[in-house]
Amino acid sequence: MQNSYATLSCTHCGRVMPIAPRRWQCVCGGPLDLLFDARFPLDEIARRRPTLWRYREAIPLPADARIVSVDEGFTPLLALDFAGHRVWVKQDQLFSTGSYKDRGASVLISHIATMGIDRVIEDSSGNAGCAIAAYCARAGIACEIYVPADTSTPKIAQIQAYGARLRKISGNRQDTARAARQAAQTTCYASHVWNPFFFHGTKTWAYEVCEQLGWHAPDTVILPVGNGTLLLGAAIGFKDLQRAGVIDRLPRLIGVQAQACAPLYRAFTAGPTGTEVPNAYTEKKPTVAEGIAIADPARGPQIVRAVRESGGYFIAVDEAEILASWQWVGKQGLYIEPTSAATMAGVFRYVREKNAQVARNVVARNQELIVSTITGHGLKNIGH
Repeated sequence: MQNSYATLSCTHCGRVMPIAPRRWQCVCGGPLDLLFDARFPLDEIARRRPTLWRYREAIPLPADARIVSVDEGFTPLLALDFAGHRVWVKQDQLFSTGSYKDRGASVLISHIATMGIDRVIEDSSGNAGCAIAAYCARAGIACEIYVPADTSTPKIAQIQAYGARLRKISGNRQDTARAARQAAQTTCYASHVWNPFFFHGTKTWAYEVCEQLGWHAPDTVILPVGNGTLLLGAAIGFKDLQRAGVIDRLPRLIGVQAQACAPLYRAFTAGPTGTEVPNAYTEKKPTVAEGIAIADPARGPQIVRAVRESGGYFIAVDEAEILASWQWVGKQGLYIEPTSAATMAGVFRYVREKNAQVARNVVARNQELIVSTITGHGLKNIGH
């Protein structure tokens, strides 16, 4: 089965090719994007149920697609005070599996089910594996999840609860991905990093934010970045909305990494033309923000370009900042996983630097509209 309304395009060589059941990478080795024209019938959207599937015309699946869903999406946008500045925080920890990865999993597994595929392989540090396993269970698709041997116990238990077959791989995250890709030579690779349909699920984060703000774009968006599945998805989503004339400008994208593993931060700060991402395994140190501790992101140059083109930049936060932010968020009545606390630390850093610039009269005080997110629930890391 092939889709005639969308095509694949290589982010490296630019080759365009049709969608095929097991195609997840270009012949040149580059990651693939989807070429697709998103539509937004706003009056109809307003009448639909509050799930990410309210944006059906903006999701690249055929009209008769087999939708795999648990009514996910349209998570609350909560106002929190960060050092005197109101920041809107989207609560994607409230998804069914406890992380924003349900956005991508719902769209990707819907695509896979529509293509008639009955078995998939995925590799993950935890949250993506949980989401893919859950949606495969709902679709009746056999699922095998490859994880690093040191993945947190709650995430492993969650993956197994969905009936997925678990493969623990010795070594680092890159070793896990390599083992999964080798196994995927003979089956479908439902990768949240390589398969572009996943990003057309995470892009709904941007749609929801703009709708919740009265179909206006925020000035600044601050997001965690490891493999870039949320930041790149958000970039796609905001561009979809701008091309369709729904918003008139794109927000600045700020990517947050843990200082212990920050190859994207290092690539960005290398200079105005730097997009090559250094492999950080030789410098990688332990971090509680395991979800973004990706030393060699497959879409690294693409992530750096997206941030640079938006006028944004990267922030690297240390372990003390992450812990302090985790404790602060708890006092707001929210229980989040440490990776999400890294994002909150990035928000604090951004706001405090802005406040310092205002105090020095470097920039004028304004009413900057900042949006960030909580990506994962704290219950996913108990006992780790």
